[in-house]
Amino acid sequence: MRRAGRVVAEVHATLRDAIAPGVTTATLDRLAADVIERRGARPSFLGYHGYPATICASPNHVVVHGIPDDVPLRDGDVVSVDVGAIVDGWHGDAAFTAGVGDIDPAAAELIAVAERALAAGIATLVPGGRLGDYGATVEEVAVAAGCAVVRDYVGHGIGQAMHEPPDVPNHGRRGRGPKLVAGNTVAVEPMIVAGDPTVVELADGWTVVTLDRSLAVHVEHTVAVGDDGPEILTTL
Repeated sequence: MRRAGRVVAEVHATLRDAIAPGVTTATLDRLAADVIERRGARPSFLGYHGYPATICASPNHVVVHGIPDDVPLRDGDVVSVDVGAIVDGWHGDAAFTAGVGDIDPAAAELIAVAERALAAGIATLVPGGRLGDYGATVEEVAVAAGCAVVRDYVGHGIGQAMHEPPDVPNHGRRGRGPKLVAGNTVAVEPMIVAGDPTVVELADGWTVVTLDRSLAVHVEHTVAVGDDGPEILTTL
């Protein structure tokens, strides 16, 4: 899983460098596929329940599962990129959100809030902790910043399948939920919105958007619960 996570992290680095006004998400998808192939890995997403691409690319009010297309990104957009890779049957899965060109300070702050929420949540993933500790922490960070968490979509266990039990909600009550033990691996993924957290799925069966069209940010890491604390696997 560390090897799969490093492939995902390399894809992230490549796509962060490529994101710019005029670039299409279809181009980002091709770049991601090239990195994964060159590293001898396989994409987790392509063909998963019929999903048609290597990455999910979700601009602006798209929360998750946006399908890459040929529409150029514009200056001031934000785009969330989610990608998974498989190495020797083991998965890594992570997402980031980046600004395109010069973005509004409020958009930059929303990204920062999501990243703070993710980091604070990861810190709770220790032996003996409970997943409710994680969810409560993520939501507290978001709410303190005047934002909200999407409750309809959650993180998940991960290993030899991309989605494994348990679900990992981005909300919860401390001391509740499954207890963590060393060796657990989870993909934790706060989805933070600037407005109402109500979401709807579009007719394509994949793309999820905020109902009020408010800005959305999605960040994610695959994390192992270790005896000495959490280990982020999706980093270089």
